[in-house]
Amino acid sequence: MRFILVVVLALAGAPSFAQDQTLADIRQQLTMLAVEIQKLKRELSTTGVQDVTVQGSVLDRLDALEVEMQRLTAKTEQLEFRIGRVVKDGTNRIGDLEFRLVELEGGDVSQLGETSTLGGADLAAVAPEAPQPVQVPDGTQLAVGEKRDFDAALSSLEAGRFAQAADAFRAFRQAYPGSPFEPQALMGLGKALDGQGDTRSAARAWLDSYSGYPQSPVAAEALFRVGEALGRLDKPREACVTLGEVAVRFPGDPFVTEAEAARTALGCS
Repeated sequence: MRFILVVVLALAGAPSFAQDQTLADIRQQLTMLAVEIQKLKRELSTTGVQDVTVQGSVLDRLDALEVEMQRLTAKTEQLEFRIGRVVKDGTNRIGDLEFRLVELEGGDVSQLGETSTLGGADLAAVAPEAPQPVQVPDGTQLAVGEKRDFDAALSSLEAGRFAQAADAFRAFRQAYPGSPFEPQALMGLGKALDGQGDTRSAARAWLDSYSGYPQSPVAAEALFRVGEALGRLDKPREACVTLGEVAVRFPGDPFVTEAEAARTALGCS
């Protein structure tokens, strides 16, 4: 989506061109990727520390073990998500680098086969089984404490405690990667940052909410808020383009009216 690229460049203040890569650049990228793989392998190795002995009554020990289980469950989910993301991204990057290496060295790129998955089949064989999430009445699967932590962050935002809310939403995203509440958490983070006067960071959070989850219940609002924030950041052209996309992508949504009002205020043609 071209308009998203325009927004990203506007928020980053980056030039809209890319430099040609040399063969040495590509080889350096491969070396860096290998280092990241080694870091992941170290994370999958045990440290040998397995002491979870708890003193006290039976109830005390049960409570302590439950807390420890919740902590380990959350940590496992974080690592599983991170590994899956690195495998997907690393596989794509290796395929791209292989293509460019063959092209630079004068080889036949049509003979390139499909890039094997980063880590190979053995990675799936040794990966720990994902913990079973909690089943809530509406059918959504949530980790232990997920809804509670999201509601706590939302309560801080609604109470106007913006710094506390921003920290809570960041902690929520770290604790529950890939959560069904991720687009709403990004929306809340943006509002909390905006409440602190950090409009640029707020716009980035809203852009992440929209671009990552364009079908979410808050996608139209996120797109509107990106456009409105760009207007406040003295980016009227990008703001007009973004606000105009709200009606195109979400016809009939209440935020279409908000977007049109903002376009009028900016004098968009």
